[in-house]
Amino acid sequence: MYLPRAGVVHAHSVIVDRRTFCLTSGFAAFAAACGNAREPLAPGRGTLTGAGVQDVLDAALTAARKAGATYADARVVRRQSESLTTNEDHLVEVAANESYGIGVRVLAAGAWGFSASSAVTAEAARAAAQRAVAIAQADAKIVKRRVELAPVAAYHDVWSSRVEKDPFAVPLAEKAEFLLSLWGEARAVPGIKFGRGTYEASLEWKIFASSDGSVIEQSITRVQPGFEATAVDAATGEFEARRHEIAPRQAGWEYVASSTMRADARKIAEDAVEKLKAPSVVPGKRDVILAPSNLWLVIHESVGHPTELDRALGYEANFAGTSFATVDKLGKLKYAADGVTIYADKTTAGGLATCGYDDDGVKTQRWDLVKDGLFVGYQTTRDQAAWIGEKASRGASYAQDYRSFPFQRMPNVSLAPAKARAGGAGGTIDDIVAQTEDGVLLTGDGSWSIDHQRYNFQFGNQMAYEVKQGKVTHALRDVAYQSNTLEFWRGCDLVGGADAWRLGGALHDGKGEPPQSNAVSHGCPPARFKQVNVVNTNARKRAT
Repeated sequence: MYLPRAGVVHAHSVIVDRRTFCLTSGFAAFAAACGNAREPLAPGRGTLTGAGVQDVLDAALTAARKAGATYADARVVRRQSESLTTNEDHLVEVAANESYGIGVRVLAAGAWGFSASSAVTAEAARAAAQRAVAIAQADAKIVKRRVELAPVAAYHDVWSSRVEKDPFAVPLAEKAEFLLSLWGEARAVPGIKFGRGTYEASLEWKIFASSDGSVIEQSITRVQPGFEATAVDAATGEFEARRHEIAPRQAGWEYVASSTMRADARKIAEDAVEKLKAPSVVPGKRDVILAPSNLWLVIHESVGHPTELDRALGYEANFAGTSFATVDKLGKLKYAADGVTIYADKTTAGGLATCGYDDDGVKTQRWDLVKDGLFVGYQTTRDQAAWIGEKASRGASYAQDYRSFPFQRMPNVSLAPAKARAGGAGGTIDDIVAQTEDGVLLTGDGSWSIDHQRYNFQFGNQMAYEVKQGKVTHALRDVAYQSNTLEFWRGCDLVGGADAWRLGGALHDGKGEPPQSNAVSHGCPPARFKQVNVVNTNARKRAT
């Protein structure tokens, strides 16, 4: 379930020096004991690796083997986050958090065990490994199905986000000035009374080492700016807000600084005023044209969550419920129209869930979930693949921080653009509008709800427009649409082209108990859905 915002609760700051590293004999010894002997890692290209990190990882894996583990991995994880909020012409909040520690996961007697420590020392790592094995051995007495790990190659690698300007090196004053400048543009529009600017950045750095012989270092940087303008009718007291539709991205400060947010601030304010004055929608069955800024959230809720294998099997229900897309439907269910292909991908450039390797040490990939309308795939991890008879993991394992147990989390899930057509017709929003006699065009994400089987849903928007005889006529107010997943996707009759494909997404998506948060993107072009139930959300009973 997409969460508006979440933060790191625990803060433990440790400064580490830049250093290359190599692994000592403990890793090789454990790998040999498990039947997967590997050569120690050659001198690496570590970005933040401290002088003692290799000793800590070595201690964790060696202690796990001695205590009886048949498999073990250790993750040293450092997380930083920073956020700013402005109201109108003043800064109202600045927050920063940091956590650092080691998590040790083991397999013993066919069961998982896990333990973590905020002390990144060899002694603490050994203790965590021993606790993890003890937990696994205790759990083994009650597990109904022993854990089976799909095979994985050993990797020695370093992966990092493409960042031109480290957002944590940018002065707070520069970030605040950027947000405040947005209000400077918006307040010039008559009728605008309030403006809110937001900014959030996170850095996730980790080293993963396993008894399979892998040692992987990754650094992931994500940023999200935002701005909202609110128009108020002084006579009636009614109001409407309009949020900028910029998506969060895996990038540095350059993504914010080079964005169109400053240029768009006045238009965002004008849209809020236009929405406040717009007529209320007449409900009924209409063709619905969704911009990528609206459609990404529908993909997340109606395809992303239903294709998580643990939900489909009923092993997970927190936040987003289970799934109607059960395993008996795999390869059989007509999920969408013939022209619809929806895929999972942890390699998408700039995608929030993009990385080189998942938290099982599996190299990331792209695969289809829905191909030409047919339901064909799930999101899986190493310990899930055997559940559906697959021989390899899809690389969808993730843990929020060092204290979190890795489990299946959503990769980037995206709608493939339509193939090029003769003359280019149907490729953009304008092309789709031109082919629509009676419909509504919706942009931006708003409120939403979906049932615990990921089936029946309702979605709102930021801006809505009436479409008549191939043209956008005027803005509408109080618009939402209702459908169910299969009826909706089977009714998709026009999909835009590659030039109109855009990324949306969320920095915070919740799952699990205790809850964890991950970041995920969803790419798509605009698309049209036939005869969707458009509803009027007007509780004010204002005349249309």
